[in-house]
Amino acid sequence: MMNLRSLFARAALMAGVASLAACGGGGGDSPAPAPAPQVVGSPNPKPTAPTTACSAAGIAAAKLTTNAAVCMLTSDGEIVFELRADKAPVSVANFLKYVKDGFYTNTIFHRVSKVTGVQVVQGGGFATGTVAKAATYPAIVLESENGLKNVRGSLAMARTDVADSATSQFYINTADNSGTLDFKATTPATKNGYAVYGSVISGIDTIDKIYAEPVLNAAREVPAVEVLIYWAQQIQ
Repeated sequence: MMNLRSLFARAALMAGVASLAACGGGGGDSPAPAPAPQVVGSPNPKPTAPTTACSAAGIAAAKLTTNAAVCMLTSDGEIVFELRADKAPVSVANFLKYVKDGFYTNTIFHRVSKVTGVQVVQGGGFATGTVAKAATYPAIVLESENGLKNVRGSLAMARTDVADSATSQFYINTADNSGTLDFKATTPATKNGYAVYGSVISGIDTIDKIYAEPVLNAAREVPAVEVLIYWAQQIQ
């Protein structure tokens, strides 16, 4: 995408804040991997997962699609994602590798951005204690020009200003951010935008709950209390 950092995020990073990453779409802030924030949220009072399996409702939601599905349990509730390998095969395969490896176990949602046009929750890059977690696979090619949009409930890859730089970090749109984060046709053609590769099919209320979490500083976007990702499992 363009650079979700450009305006807001750039200033935030100067303050040592984590931001999404470059978008390549409109301008302004973006979902991009970033250094560990200097401000760290308090430990979550519920560090242990209440269950190790997806709920019956989550499994039922997955069965309504023929696409791959991933169930993720957070300290704010359960989320089930439908993955669109037909539109973003590289991004989906990458995400599933990290899921299969258990990479997201005991990680956190480290960013809650409430900036208009970049209203997202972002995770996949930090363990509890806001300890940076290194990606275990090479960066992937940008698949933003696939027709999928950064609308409410969509799942997308976070990246840096470099187009083909996405690894483990992802974000979920809590509002319609398509005007800011989608691919924009340009002449001459250039890689831009953020690649959407799935959507929430169960647990949008969980996303809203994460988004509503108080942050330590509006500019820093760090949840005051860590939002845990207990685990993520492919259920279909």
